[in-house]
This record gives sequence, structure tokens and C-alpha cells, in this order.
Amino acid sequence: MVGSESKLQFESSEMYRNAVEQLGGVAKRINLDAGIHERLRFPRRALVVSVPTLMDDGRTEVFVGYRVHHNTVLGPTKGGIRYHPEVSLGEVTALAMLMSWKCALMGLPYGGAKGGVACTPGAMSPRELERMTRRYTAEVMLLIGPDLDIPAPDLGTNEQTMAWIMDTYAMTQGRTVPGVVTGKPLLVGGSAGRRDATGRGLVYALGQAARDLGLDLKGARVVVQGFGNVGSVAARLLWREGCLVVGVSDARGGIGNPQGIDIRELTNFMKQSGTVVGFPGAEPISNAALLELPCDILVPAAIGGQITVHNADRIKARIVAEGANGPTTPEADDILAERGVLVIPDILANAGGVVVSYFEWVQGLQYYFWRESEINTRLQELIIRAYNQVTAVSKRESVNLRMAALTLAVRRVAEGFQLRGFYP
Repeated sequence: MVGSESKLQFESSEMYRNAVEQLGGVAKRINLDAGIHERLRFPRRALVVSVPTLMDDGRTEVFVGYRVHHNTVLGPTKGGIRYHPEVSLGEVTALAMLMSWKCALMGLPYGGAKGGVACTPGAMSPRELERMTRRYTAEVMLLIGPDLDIPAPDLGTNEQTMAWIMDTYAMTQGRTVPGVVTGKPLLVGGSAGRRDATGRGLVYALGQAARDLGLDLKGARVVVQGFGNVGSVAARLLWREGCLVVGVSDARGGIGNPQGIDIRELTNFMKQSGTVVGFPGAEPISNAALLELPCDILVPAAIGGQITVHNADRIKARIVAEGANGPTTPEADDILAERGVLVIPDILANAGGVVVSYFEWVQGLQYYFWRESEINTRLQELIIRAYNQVTAVSKRESVNLRMAALTLAVRRVAEGFQLRGFYP
């Protein structure tokens, strides 16, 4: 049993409370064994570390880092590392739990993990980020490895971050170990298609949902909150499909144009300015107002907790495809369901990243790499298979897609516990 003091550390996070509430709803529906339910409410292990970093001005700043393994019943753990000032133990624990469900839903041989450092990466130089990353890697070294826990990029991290982690790990092992992380640059063992995988997988899932609703993607109005790796790729691919992207935002604000935004031109503009704000031919709009724009498809691809009880009744989209982790609160989920809005849950909609991370891991272990067309074909197959499985459960058990996805995932993890038994 986890001690009461530790429980309070987790439960101070709203994201963690939401994840536990979702698990509780599934556990009740499927009559989950009470012992397995209790084990799934808490992580198998959680590490909190100090990350002292030498800054460019000569001073030492100490950051706080985390790495959490939710469970290992289906295999080694898998999950991203995020750099953000609001990273906390509760948030990382919740995200590790969501990764467990995501991996199980997609049929991957992984448990869920997550990590992060509470910092502001945009205010740090590349040298400072490298020093912090290498020290963080050294501090969590006992928890990571190609057959133990395989990190990947997340909010505030990228291919370069993964290269630093891989190199730091390799220096301690005396050999290159490409399977220790995924999301690496191609030149040092990354996979073709990994950079676009999450956004591409989201578009594959959206295509299935649109087909089920009889919605033609050509001409469909799309709003994307968050123009980072996930949102920008999803926007670009949907725009190429003929969608009308009427609103886009990033951390600094948003832009809207009911006649549509040229995503190619917006991408070029952002490369020069670093933000979508100020893009010619579009009106400024806040991130909050952006979510309420009239549209057919809303893609929240920024951070968690964006669609809440306070704005869910003003969401005008027919489909919400969750590019971010946990963008919709449980209370908002109920409101959207009552209004007939189809929500493609995060553990399905944004699973493309972990799927292609799995492909990269396999390629790294074999030292044999696949063509990008092969990667995309395999990704599409897994996303469509999972989507069809989820919709089948949704129809059979008369539940929304989130409950159906969680039901499938939790059942698979629970079955893993039952098959492996209890140790000692």
C-alpha cells in the first residue's frame, strides 16, 4: 500500500485525479479485481532527482527532474520526457498511466512511463540545455535502458535531446546503444517517419471518424490548438486533404480566418518569426476563444485541461481529436457526449508517436531500418485496427470512444497481471 503522504503528492495534481477518476469508471464497468485496481492507481516506481546545471554565466541552477514507471506487466516501459515549468510528480505520474493505456490499446509490448524536468527551455541556451539533459540522464540512469525503459521526446524536447541522452548513456556503457531512446535523429539510429508520426496517426484516426459520420474531409473546417510537432503536422496533412484550416494557435496566441489559412505559408512565416501570431491575412484570437470557433473538427494539440466544464458547452466542432494528452476533463467529456460531439480520445488519436517509436526501437535492436513508406503503411494499419476495435466496443457496450478505448486497454493490462500472477 502506498503511504498516505505519497498519495497526497500524487493527488495534488488535477491531471492525476482525472486519470484516477477515468480508471475508477472503467474498473466499475468491468468489475476489475480490487487488488489490480489498487495496483493500477499508483506507479510501480517513481524517481525524483535534483539536476544541478552549470549555466552560461557561471552560476549553478538546480532543477527538479522526474521519471515514473506506471507498470511493467506487458514489457519494458515507454514514455516521453518533457521540459516545462509546470512539470510535477503528479502530472508525470498521470501521463505515465495514460501511456500504459495507450501502449496496451495499440497492442505494443510496453508498460507506461513518463519523465520530465521543471524548467523553461525557451529561456535556456543550447549549451545549458545540453548540460541539463546530460545531468538528468545521469541521475535517472538506473531506470532507463533498451530492455527496461525507453524515453522519447515530448513537450519541450526534441531529436537533439534524445541524441544527448543516447550519447550520455553510451558513455557509461562503453558502446553505442541505439535502443535506449526513440525519436533520435536519423543519422544516429532514428526512424524515418518518426517526426510526423503523432500528427499523421491523428489524421488516420480522423479519416475513420469522418467516414463514420459521413463527413467529407475535403472542405471540412478545422481548428488546431497548438502548432508544435503534433499540431503543425496534423494541420499540414489535413490541409493537403482539402480541409479548410480556419484557426491555429501556439503558446503566444492564435489566429483565425473563416476563409482558411494557407498552412504552407504559415509554416514559412513561423520559421522566420517563431510564432503564428501576426500572420498576414488572419485575425488575432486568444487560445480560449480559438477552441470555440465554428468548425467541423477541433484538434487540441497543446497541453492538458483545455476543454473543461466552463467551455465544453460552447465547443462547436462535430469531432474533437485529442492531439495533446488529457486536453478534456471528465466533466467536459460528459457535456460533449450529451451534445453529440464525437471525441477521439488521446490514447487513440495521438498514439502514432509511440507506435513509430516502437518501430524505431525494433529497428535499432536489429540494426536494420525500414523505408518511410513501409513505416507509414504499418502505422496506418495499427491505427485503423485500434480505431475499429474501439468503435466495436463502443457500439456493443453503448459507451463513448474514450470509455471504449480505456475498457480495452485496462482489460489487457489486467489480463497481463492475471497471467503473470502475484510476486512474491
